[in-house]
Amino acid sequence: MNRVTVIGWDGRPLTQPAARALAAASLIAGGRRHLDALGPILPPDTQTITFGNVSAGLAELTAHLAAGGGPAAVLASGDPGFFGIVRALRRHDLDVEVLPAASSVTLAFARAGLPWEDAMVVSAHGRRLDRAVNVCRAHHTVAVLTGPAGDPSRLGAALAGLPRRMFVAEGLGMPTERTAWCTPEQAATRSDWRDPNVVIVRDTGRCTGTDPTDIDPTDPGADEGDAGWLFPPRPSPPGWALAEAAFTHRDSMISKVEVRAMALARLGPGPGDLVWDVGTGSGSVAVECARLGAGVIAIDHDPDACDHAQVNARTHRVSIQVVTGTAPDILTDLPTPDAVFVGGGGPDVVTACARHARRVVVVALAAIDRVRPTWDALAAAGLDVAGTQLAASRLRPLPDGVLRLAATNPIVVVWGTR
Repeated sequence: MNRVTVIGWDGRPLTQPAARALAAASLIAGGRRHLDALGPILPPDTQTITFGNVSAGLAELTAHLAAGGGPAAVLASGDPGFFGIVRALRRHDLDVEVLPAASSVTLAFARAGLPWEDAMVVSAHGRRLDRAVNVCRAHHTVAVLTGPAGDPSRLGAALAGLPRRMFVAEGLGMPTERTAWCTPEQAATRSDWRDPNVVIVRDTGRCTGTDPTDIDPTDPGADEGDAGWLFPPRPSPPGWALAEAAFTHRDSMISKVEVRAMALARLGPGPGDLVWDVGTGSGSVAVECARLGAGVIAIDHDPDACDHAQVNARTHRVSIQVVTGTAPDILTDLPTPDAVFVGGGGPDVVTACARHARRVVVVALAAIDRVRPTWDALAAAGLDVAGTQLAASRLRPLPDGVLRLAATNPIVVVWGTR
């Protein structure tokens, strides 16, 4: 039967089913390191394909099967169905049997001696490194499958200055295997990392003890008894648009619930995103975005506001980066955001944010005379602009037991979408 058996290899001897599939194959494909490592047990005179260029190798493999060349085997690392070659084979409508070994992520956590049912796993191989970095900003434990554009040096450089530790596992299951803990700064200065490698990134800002690798696994917003019951972990909290009382703030400098609900709907924060909260005040929007899985940078010129944002982040067990400085000047050296919430600042701030944002800018305005300049600034940046006025009235009980409507201050929310 012209089928492909995908054999996972983790450095240990092959299982009997894998060895039988290999012996029966008329063609064997795999990476150079797999073919070299398993060379002594490959059937003699069997045709091989080296997956240096995966697309070319797959074309040769499918041509072999289409010509009735007999069963084929593909060698791959670990679990080929987990960020591996199986997806590409299925796209070619091939008849696939998978014989997995331990995945590189499983081995990395085993070498680190850590549980990982509450970890996030991201791939930086052939993808934007910044999305992997943003997950590392937001989540307490992340395994990063590295690639040429996202090796430990580049990952460390992107995380420098944040409270993180990195466990780098190189050449897992191979004679050259090497593992070590390091800081992002230490990882960034090295250029001798060996491929392939997997990096575990841990948030030391959420430690439960003196050991920098001992981190509270509790998901934001969940009870501690709920931790570790779901894999992957729940991507969003059980609720958002929290009451103002859930945050510490100064002189009511906080975005109201109704405004935050609208802002979150337009920002669309999620894992892999980076959100700027410019003029963060209490940090309520920043914290809400972080609870939804986004990486967040909160910016304010007022040190007291920055302190409130840090306190609220700790209260809600999320990680945000707080930057003290005045926009728009402070924005220049920050990583590029996917979405921006502007809670304070004039049209020059909005213009700067619109220039940087990949996806959307959301602006909350209490003063009606700022609406037109804000609209124009977003439109001038080439964004599609829309807006709405929020005038909410909340139910309040009177002494005699009846309810009245208590009006909140009206706010105009204007957003621009790229």
